[in-house]
Amino acid sequence: QVQLVESGGGLVQAGGSLRLSCVASGRTFSSYAAGWFRQAPGKEREFVAAVSWGGGTTDYADSVKGRFTISRDNAKNTVYLQMNSLKPEDTPIYYCAADPYFGRHVDKTDRWDYWGQGTQVTVSS
Repeated sequence: QVQLVESGGGLVQAGGSLRLSCVASGRTFSSYAAGWFRQAPGKEREFVAAVSWGGGTTDYADSVKGRFTISRDNAKNTVYLQMNSLKPEDTPIYYCAADPYFGRHVDKTDRWDYWGQGTQVTVSS
């Protein structure tokens, strides 16, 4: 089992930046790929970014490429999402995810076994 706890959400103006953190406990975190998803009220959870076990390979949704950066520090059991040039549409709840597998279909929610409780991001226009 892996437990995930997100933090770093908050209120920011459009054009601003936030850094989300996700701390993992339980199994050896370096054995798990990690990802970030987000979900707005009434909408499906959507993929944001993913990173491989050692951090060498990343994947991003087209909507955040060039603005968001995912990274990880396995010594701290933490994965980060640096969000720059934020837009109002970046607003929903952000969830951290982990899974032993990294590869095809990382953008699919059913590919991920472990989830955090989420952290709210609000971008004001």
